[in-house]
Amino acid sequence: MTSFDTSPQLNAWRALLALAVVFVMLATTGWTALHTHRESTALQASLAKWEHGSIHGLRLPDPQAAPSLLGRFFASLSPEDQSRVARRYPLAVGNMNGAPVALRYRANHIALEQQRRVEKKRMHDSRLSAAGQQDAVRRMHRYEDLTSPGRQILAFDPEGSGRIAEVFGNLDTAQRITVVVPGVDTDLLTFQRTNREYTAPVGMAKALYAAERAQSPATRTAVIAWADYTAPDGLGVDAATGLRAEEGAVRLNALLGGLPGRAPVTTVCHSYGSVVCGVAAHAMPRRVTDIAVAASPGMRVSSASHLDTKARVWAMRDSSDWIQDVPYLELGGLGHGADPVSPAFGARVLSAGDAQGHAGYFQPGTESLRNLADVAVGAYDEVSCAREDDLCRAGVSGTTPAGRA
Repeated sequence: MTSFDTSPQLNAWRALLALAVVFVMLATTGWTALHTHRESTALQASLAKWEHGSIHGLRLPDPQAAPSLLGRFFASLSPEDQSRVARRYPLAVGNMNGAPVALRYRANHIALEQQRRVEKKRMHDSRLSAAGQQDAVRRMHRYEDLTSPGRQILAFDPEGSGRIAEVFGNLDTAQRITVVVPGVDTDLLTFQRTNREYTAPVGMAKALYAAERAQSPATRTAVIAWADYTAPDGLGVDAATGLRAEEGAVRLNALLGGLPGRAPVTTVCHSYGSVVCGVAAHAMPRRVTDIAVAASPGMRVSSASHLDTKARVWAMRDSSDWIQDVPYLELGGLGHGADPVSPAFGARVLSAGDAQGHAGYFQPGTESLRNLADVAVGAYDEVSCAREDDLCRAGVSGTTPAGRA
């Protein structure tokens, strides 16, 4: 969350200024100014190749088919044939909901290695500017990191700023699954950080995975760091509207609908990621039992009941988070609606007492991280409510048995 992690007063003014800029842009250029994202050409090329491909003389299924149908297709293949299609169509298979998880990891490893070689050549391309060559260096190093032994890349798209998702734990055997949905300034290069590790999706997911295992050692868990949508680039038009969230919600629900097994799922949504989860909520599969948001600018509704979901809705915000100073409103498509931690919204409000700032909710040892882990493993009796009346635990008790929806 690089663009948001400065002083509260400055960011509040920037948020107000951004809204004003949006009004001007809409008045002068119209809504079409918001539709500038390019299609992911490398991925589309791989999908097109798949659509015209075959194996043993038989046409391959529609890559947009239901995950259950695609799952049956892959199950009908021998291990050798599965490896063959992964090598022929790595980006297509690596991003295909319904393909076996281990095969997706293998296909994305191949695709990442291919892109690493592309960037290695670009590093020395004299036609590029110095900045272009430096970008190639950064991407090559990122691809090297992502192909390290043990990494489980569930989705990968190199186009533009890049999209990526990584799994921690065993997704096939998990009894509880958590999906971390990050906010603005999230892309391939900001997916992980060495400094301030827990402000980036990989650090968030790793910290949550460790906290879940500490809370419930007997429960098999898996956590997905999901940066597989085009997030807004800082404060501006995209961050002030829900268009990126609408695009992201479609992709998020496609992921949720294609997860293996029947384990209950929790979405943990940070900052603009909570806008994505709010837009996606009404269409989430029933196995999504909990939606937890932290540092939310709003979920594009006026109350939790308007999310139209049977999932429990949890919210938290620490007292030092500047996001509390932004306008909680929605006007003509601008802004993201009511404050999820306000009593009128109706979410179960969790304590985040020792988190620091807008990006501090996943820091190990914090109450905010412990609360998110408690929700994720179903240990509802263990959560700490933000208010003394403990209403956040109303109607839920005990620990949901692992593997039950």
